[in-house]
Formats: sequence, structure tokens, C-alpha cells
Amino acid sequence: MATKKPENMDFESALAELESLVDQLEEGDLSLEQSLKSFERGVQLVRAGQQRLSQAEQQVQILLHQDDELAPFALAEEQ
Repeated sequence: MATKKPENMDFESALAELESLVDQLEEGDLSLEQSLKSFERGVQLVRAGQQRLSQAEQQVQILLHQDDELAPFALAEEQ
């Protein structure tokens, strides 16, 4: 199966793959070449994840600034 590009993966999938790579690297059973490939893939996943988080943060900021005066929710008892 072909490996998806990190930028085409959702955040949760990229994080799960990254955690798996870290586990494999920590076990120490990989060859040097396999370790380097796994490390490179991990760096790609981290960068893609950081980009997704940055985009989400920007979206939250935009949503918050659209309506600077959000009205508090009224509790049923107050009505």
C-alpha cells in the first residue's frame, strides 16, 4: 500500500502514524537505514501536524473576532 503524503492526512491519522514510528524507533530493532527513513517520515508528519494546528488556531481566531461581543448563555432558571 502506498504511503499517504502527510499533508493529505487528517491530523489524527498523522499523529497515530507518528506515535507508531516513535515506538518502532524506541524499540531499537530497525537498521540504520530504516531508522533514518522512519525519522524522515516522522519529521514530515510533525511539520504537517504543526501546519494543521496553525490553520486550526487561525480559524478559531477568525471566528472569535467575527463577533467580539458574544452574549453569555442564559440559564433556564434565569429566564
